[in-house]
Amino acid sequence: MENRNLNWPLLALAVGAFAIGVTEFSPMGMLPVIARGVDVSIPSAGMLVSAYAIGVMVGAPVMTLLFARFGKRTALMVLMAIFTLGNLMSALSPDYWTLLASRVVTSLNHGAFFGLGSVVAASLVPKEKQASAVATMFMGLTIANIGGVPVATWIGQVTGWREAFAGTAALGLLTIAALWLALPPGAAGARPEVARELRVLTRPPVLVALATTVLGASAMFVLYTYVAPVLTTLAGASDGFVTLALVLIGLGFTFGNWLGGRMADWSLEGATATFLAALSLIMLVAPFTLGTLPGAAITLFLWGAAAFAIVPPVQMRVMQAAADAPGLASSVNIGAFNLGNAIGAALGGAVIALDLGYSAVPVAGGLTAAAGLALVWISRRNPAGMPCKA
Repeated sequence: MENRNLNWPLLALAVGAFAIGVTEFSPMGMLPVIARGVDVSIPSAGMLVSAYAIGVMVGAPVMTLLFARFGKRTALMVLMAIFTLGNLMSALSPDYWTLLASRVVTSLNHGAFFGLGSVVAASLVPKEKQASAVATMFMGLTIANIGGVPVATWIGQVTGWREAFAGTAALGLLTIAALWLALPPGAAGARPEVARELRVLTRPPVLVALATTVLGASAMFVLYTYVAPVLTTLAGASDGFVTLALVLIGLGFTFGNWLGGRMADWSLEGATATFLAALSLIMLVAPFTLGTLPGAAITLFLWGAAAFAIVPPVQMRVMQAAADAPGLASSVNIGAFNLGNAIGAALGGAVIALDLGYSAVPVAGGLTAAAGLALVWISRRNPAGMPCKA
């Protein structure tokens, strides 16, 4: 009887999100290993995160429009084939620059997969539960941080980062099979009216929602990109504790994703403001709490919860603000999230390169989250700029 209650299409989308989560987030835990493997500095290795994020930003609208005439299942399967190819290229990369290019190839599927997947997820449930449905798909991304990312990090530390990327490619094949089995073939879509859909993205409410996404993601990735060296430097953490910390972050992501989805069903604006404020506060006090292993464990769980609780409300804000082109807007918002990832990684790398100290890394993130909160407050003062009345 329980199997009848399982939403198999949502589960298949969550499997894809899990695979993407592993490939997106595992380099953070492997950053020192990758840096040594390709003979570059930690900040240079951090640019692998920025390259992936920029690829998502560029690929999101291009891939969404390119595959608009495909059935949803076909489009999602082709996107995961690109994912698989990119991870195989990463595993076989002979040097830093080839690895950098391979990460860009891997990233091209990301925005369109989550964008189209969000539209599919929202279509499977009543309107009042759409944010929770989107959160269910993203749950795969958060669960990846509990199991997949720590396992990939462990493999990278013990066996090698190439083997970790090869294992991630296998997850891509699993996702393709899951999508094939769970999603109906679907009819081909209509040829998109590119100019009309792009005009939707220029609306002030949409731009405000996208800018909020960028700032929230930037705040998150200032710390997440460099979490391994931050823990090693400030708390004297071992490789084993770094792996444990990634599990705790993943647990925080999962709890925050669930909480964010529930609160977003109640109020998109309220949820966004609440979690940006919490993220800013946690990151500003983090330099005082990351100095011990117990303090680091508690801080990273709470930080992960606040950071990912932002995702469901900002995703729904954009989809509602751009109701005339939800697929493209949803994909572009994933691109905006990854633009934030790139900015955050670059900002954290700049803090380190300027010798401001690893304790300054979370402070930079806290100030960025505060800027996002200020944007939400300003948009509240100007109702015409808000994406919805929720």
